[in-house]
Amino acid sequence: MIGSIDCIHWQLKNCSTAWQGDYGNRKGQKSIILEAVAGFDTWVWHAFFGVAGSQNDLNVLSQSPVFNDFLRGECPNITYQINNTVYQTGYYLANDIYRRWTTFVKSIPNP
Repeated sequence: MIGSIDCIHWQLKNCSTAWQGDYGNRKGQKSIILEAVAGFDTWVWHAFFGVAGSQNDLNVLSQSPVFNDFLRGECPNITYQINNTVYQTGYYLANDIYRRWTTFVKSIPNP
């Protein structure tokens, strides 16, 4: 596992009037979004901060550079085996809002 990926909305107490349309969500709250990837040891491998709060995790993912290395073929070489099948690519633990890509393994909310 490369890490767990998720986004958090950081509430803005004082948002400029000019930015309120971009940074407001459907509830009228103003926020910016932090996307982060953290490992099991709490090491933060990636942080992408500042996307307007009216976005959601999927919109942030399409703007984020987190998969740029992967698209260039420069992803880390991680080898692991599950049920006698060897895999060569890492994966991210993600919640159910993320797309069904092979790089995402969905978490189980209530095991």
